[in-house]
Amino acid sequence: MREKFRSTGLLSLLRFTGLALSFFGSTNVNDRRSLSLLSLSICAGSIYVASIALADTQPVGGESTVVEAEVDTQKVVKIATQNVKVDGYRGIWYANQRSGDVYRFKYSGGLGTYCAKHRPFAIYSPTARKTFFCYGGAARNNNHRLVHMVSYFDHKTGMVPQPTLLLDKKTGDAHDNPVISLDYHGHLWIFSTSHGRGRPSFVHRSKEPFSIDAFERIDATYSKEGETLPLDNFSYLQVWPQRKGGFASFFTRYKAPADRTLFFMKSADGKQWSAWQRLAAFEKGHYQVSVSDGDHLGSAFNYHPNGKVHPIDDGRPNPKERPDGKGQVVGQGLNYRTNLYYVETLDGGLTWQNAAGETLQLPLTEVSNPALVRDFAAEEKNIYMKDIQFDEQGNPVILILASRGYQSGPINDPRDWLLAHWTDEQWTFSTIAQSDNNYDMGSLFLEKGQWRLVAPTEQGPQAYNTGGEVCMWTSADQGKTWKRGRQLTRNSPYNHTFVRRPIQAHPDFYAFWADGHGRQPSKSRLYFCNQQGDVFQLPALMDGPFAKPRKLTATGEQAAAIAP
Repeated sequence: MREKFRSTGLLSLLRFTGLALSFFGSTNVNDRRSLSLLSLSICAGSIYVASIALADTQPVGGESTVVEAEVDTQKVVKIATQNVKVDGYRGIWYANQRSGDVYRFKYSGGLGTYCAKHRPFAIYSPTARKTFFCYGGAARNNNHRLVHMVSYFDHKTGMVPQPTLLLDKKTGDAHDNPVISLDYHGHLWIFSTSHGRGRPSFVHRSKEPFSIDAFERIDATYSKEGETLPLDNFSYLQVWPQRKGGFASFFTRYKAPADRTLFFMKSADGKQWSAWQRLAAFEKGHYQVSVSDGDHLGSAFNYHPNGKVHPIDDGRPNPKERPDGKGQVVGQGLNYRTNLYYVETLDGGLTWQNAAGETLQLPLTEVSNPALVRDFAAEEKNIYMKDIQFDEQGNPVILILASRGYQSGPINDPRDWLLAHWTDEQWTFSTIAQSDNNYDMGSLFLEKGQWRLVAPTEQGPQAYNTGGEVCMWTSADQGKTWKRGRQLTRNSPYNHTFVRRPIQAHPDFYAFWADGHGRQPSKSRLYFCNQQGDVFQLPALMDGPFAKPRKLTATGEQAAAIAP
């Protein structure tokens, strides 16, 4: 389906001019290309936006309910609930922040399961005997256009259906990837996130339990100072189904007041949400990862300092830096992130405490506060949040990656995968492995007698770019020491990225991820592995309504799997 918008009159011209100007601030190379085309159209006097719908997603017998979401006073974005089947599994390729060196970008690749602050991407249902999942998809001939996809793996048959295209997010930004949940009655919920306040967010629910065939848009609301407001913008959403029904959610709100402010909210039905609880908002804000076990919920996060100082001659260029006149360079911007904090609630958000049980007064507004786990700023380390779990005793186990700086390449080695574990009334740290990119991301699996990390810790074909070859690491002593286990992928043409753990992960669908070229636009495929480490590729093209994922070897079959 290809929609065409014709601008008429000065008002339309001004609206599109405002849209064009907004693109200048984007670091997304694909949006900049769109800007060039848009500018040419403005000069010609007729504005045609022909790329906002995808040629190979023509609805056939599917619902196409168009909604208008008022994002701010200048933009109106139209998003259709499409509910159409697509003939294969194809992920989005995305890049962020050009680096001007051989690595080309701060991070890039096949980012259909990006980012660590979005969760979950998959959930297993024992009732349906299916693992349901979502991802940031792409059209057959346009791997830069983000579409929200939903599907499942049937554990009874070992097959997958043609995935359902829920909506076209009308952006190439993988920060808008969806997340998935499952309610008490078996209905699937898809939460369509947004990167900042410039685009709308959406909530959809499946019309039938355990079905991906049709979703309906939910006009979700939240409470604020006695008013009921539309829940139409949220970033970095992490939504957890609760045992008694409903959901608990951690999320980010931009400029509220920090650039990235952390919040928590709950809902009994997914439609009406509570007032937002502000968790933390100091200096330039935070990234968080969260975990839920009933009313016991936890959040681990870092913070963005207002500035970072390092020697002027240490070889780490940054266009946002300026000399301070004292032989130092003061760096500004959100690329700097450090420290580790942890907060939790034992009563579903009524009260909050640190790991030691000390009551916290929220929001946290100072860098030094009782939730601080470790002062990595004093060690001059950047901290990247990866995962969090509770151990058998309910103690938090936090996975982070520590490096010397944000730039790609060996200049910021070593990049250590660190595990922080609250035990015996104190935090202990262990080193699991090393990586070659700050945005390598994997997942923890805490099982009785053995803990695992599945992550792209091995160097991939695009060395020092995001992702790599996937490996399984194991610990038999609750994370104190780790051993390198089976390497799941080898001889891959592209880097594997963002390995995700499903809720209640089934041994046959244990982890889920994508791949993509680390330095240039490419196709992106979707994969999963079982608990033993066998890897399966989801079919990129399908001839019929169902297909069996292809099992890959670890001896070179990865390259052949890229075609077509």
